[in-house]
Amino acid sequence: MITGKTLTELGYRPGKWFAAAIEHANAAGLSGTDLTDFLDRHQPTIIDPYPAALPFHRNLRAETPEEAANVADVMATMETLMRTPTLVGGAVMPDACPTGPKGQIPVGGVVVAKNAIHPAMHSADICCSVMMTNLGQVDPTAVLNAAMGITHFGGGGRPRHAEFPLPTELREKLAANAFLDDKDSRQLASAHLGTQGDGNHFLFVGRSAATGDTVMVTHHGSRGLGAHLYKRGMQVAEAFRKDLSPATPSYNAWIPYTDPSGRAYWEALQLVREWTKLNHTLLHDRTVAAVNSEVKDRFWNEHNFVFKDEDLFYHAKGATPLDSKFVPDAADGRRLIPLNMAEPVLIVEGATTPTNLGFAPHGAGRNVSRSAHKRAQGNRTVEAIFAKETAGLDVRFYSGVIDISELPSAYKSAQMVQDQMSEFGLGTVLDRIMPYGCIMAGDWQANAPWRKGKRQKGRR
Repeated sequence: MITGKTLTELGYRPGKWFAAAIEHANAAGLSGTDLTDFLDRHQPTIIDPYPAALPFHRNLRAETPEEAANVADVMATMETLMRTPTLVGGAVMPDACPTGPKGQIPVGGVVVAKNAIHPAMHSADICCSVMMTNLGQVDPTAVLNAAMGITHFGGGGRPRHAEFPLPTELREKLAANAFLDDKDSRQLASAHLGTQGDGNHFLFVGRSAATGDTVMVTHHGSRGLGAHLYKRGMQVAEAFRKDLSPATPSYNAWIPYTDPSGRAYWEALQLVREWTKLNHTLLHDRTVAAVNSEVKDRFWNEHNFVFKDEDLFYHAKGATPLDSKFVPDAADGRRLIPLNMAEPVLIVEGATTPTNLGFAPHGAGRNVSRSAHKRAQGNRTVEAIFAKETAGLDVRFYSGVIDISELPSAYKSAQMVQDQMSEFGLGTVLDRIMPYGCIMAGDWQANAPWRKGKRQKGRR
């Protein structure tokens, strides 16, 4: 009787292929050289990382000492990342900054894989994206007031009595997908519809520099639904990594598109994209109705996703797709690039070049972490920092607590990003949505029940 121990003692690496191999070997009564010949033919081929990094396009340069340190970190992590054996190309944008261990794709990074989807290269915030609606000559304060009562920021989902209805057709599509057919997916798809999360996600209101019309822009991803898909995808990718490329870091594991699970994961990504677009649309439509306006214009685009072109998969971790083949439902070529709450949201268009791979920056990015930025603020009060950096703007934090790590000084120079977009051929500005105000989550955890409990316990 052949068992897993038999194969291990013969020198074969354990993996999920063992089960089918053992079943066949026992059924066929294989032994000796017949057995080893069969195992040699059917064991997975080990794919080692490239001995040296593939070249990648560097669409950025440092202009300050702080930026120089950030760029050095970005390049170091890209050098390691580009040894991943599925990759055939890569690029970094002017807003690039590291996000994790050396070798993990940075924000502002684009990498191209052949017949492989790397969940960690799109991250848990699947389909982080932006949508704009032109409401015409409407009072922007009225839009902010209406939106404040419609949207939802912070952790978790909407209150049960205020949930947005999930369309039956989309619910059925989710249930039919192997990655999204579980109870958690159904619950998250319902509870998180109509929410925007936290961090740098926002609801921005401004005026078109070209027309003076009031424009609303939302920024968020797929919330808990996407995070749940990411978790399940990483589990499947890790199983493949152990069999196919054990020397590749776990955070760069992949799901082969040629495997049925790869195609199912790709379909799951498209469903999460559909959910995210719906989420934007519902927030916009309800706000338009609340101010008795109409939709004069609307478009959207992702900047955190995987885009397919035949057998090539473009993983954009915080990079805006310029090429219309990547955004078929925004085919007129216009894209949105937000900078910070005190700067315009750019409306751009552009074309694929040999160095941009069809992408542009997704925003301003950071030179230092949130915590490092907070430490650098010295002895100024949060209120003083907020007053100075938001002067003339109607900035609201949904939680009621200011988050200084989302104020303009926490980000790279918006002018630098725009200058380098022009320098490196990363899109042409068509219009600017000039800032009037915005809503963000704020520090929603500051007064969280678990923190209140800890503070009260400490006073005893």
